[in-house]
Amino acid sequence: MPELRGVDPLPVGPDGLICSAKGCRAEATTDLQWQNPKIHTPDRRKHWLACDQHRDSLGAFLSSRAFLRDTLPL
Repeated sequence: MPELRGVDPLPVGPDGLICSAKGCRAEATTDLQWQNPKIHTPDRRKHWLACDQHRDSLGAFLSSRAFLRDTLPL
């Protein structure tokens, strides 16, 4: 796999690694890396962070749009 140069940095700070689900403030355990092929270059990766409760639903949302590229533990 080629090195990805367009991976955005993970958030930092006290509110950095929290779940991306609307209204959730739980600590994130998973990094869902995604990319919209219509607007991002092939090596670009964005992050949605997920807690254990929202990992599957956020991943399903991205997968249904063919945006999900990788799922990594934090």
